[in-house]
Amino acid sequence: QGQLVESGGGLVQAGGSLKLSCAASGFTFSNFDMGWFRQAPGKHREFVSAIRWSGAARYYADFVKGRFTISRDNAKNTMYLQMNTLKPENTAVYYCAAAHFRSTYNASRLDRYDHWGQGTQVTISS
Repeated sequence: QGQLVESGGGLVQAGGSLKLSCAASGFTFSNFDMGWFRQAPGKHREFVSAIRWSGAARYYADFVKGRFTISRDNAKNTMYLQMNTLKPENTAVYYCAAAHFRSTYNASRLDRYDHWGQGTQVTISS
C-alpha cells in the first residue's frame, strides 16, 4: 500500500513563493510517474503539473506555465513543486499523486493515478 504525504503549504501574499513537497513510501518511487493536482472550493480536482518517473519529461497546466516548476529526487522518494509569482487564483488544496510507469502517459487524467496524498492548503492573499 503506497502512501503520499504533502507538506509546504501555507499563507503567502500575491507575488510570493512556496515550495511544496510530496514524500512517498510503501512503493518503488522511481517506478512511478508523479503529478500535482489542485482543488478549490466548489470546483473539481484539476491537473497542475506532472513529471515522468525519471524526471526526463515535465508537464504543466496552462495557468501555471512559466511560474511553477516540478521536480523530483528519486533517492529521497520525494517530489516537489516550486511555485513562484503566486496569484490569489492559485488558492486551493494541492494534492500529489503517483501513477505506475507506462510507456504512454496521460498526465492530466485523474484515473491514471494509483496513489493520492491527503492534500496541503495553499492560500494566496491579495
